[in-house]
Amino acid sequence: MTNQKNSKVLNITLWIFQILLAVTFIWAGAMKLFQPNELPWLWTKENPELVTITGILDVLAGFGLILPSLLRIQPKITIYAAYGTIALMISASIFHIMRGEGNEIGFNIFMLLSAIFIAWGRLKKAPIEPKK
Repeated sequence: MTNQKNSKVLNITLWIFQILLAVTFIWAGAMKLFQPNELPWLWTKENPELVTITGILDVLAGFGLILPSLLRIQPKITIYAAYGTIALMISASIFHIMRGEGNEIGFNIFMLLSAIFIAWGRLKKAPIEPKK
């Protein structure tokens, strides 16, 4: 009984993280794609192509973290989206460190750890079965 309860708590926690990351990435991607001039970061003015590329990646990550699991259509894509998010957050952290903005990567680290948790949880502990 305790194992089943722990599994349910883990599943709910994973859903919370998936939803929070999905909403954050979709919002960030939409801002980068549709209102790039209103973003407060200096790098967005200096690298408009990078803003567009990361905006597209953010939107894809957001939808990939939630839709496959929610619809139960190829739910393993959620794990792959988490892997992509991990790569994106590592890249973003390196980018900011190279620009001397290492003090600004706390959010990237939080997103990185959240994506690691989602990948681990959905792969090993609480996988979602596809629709039959």
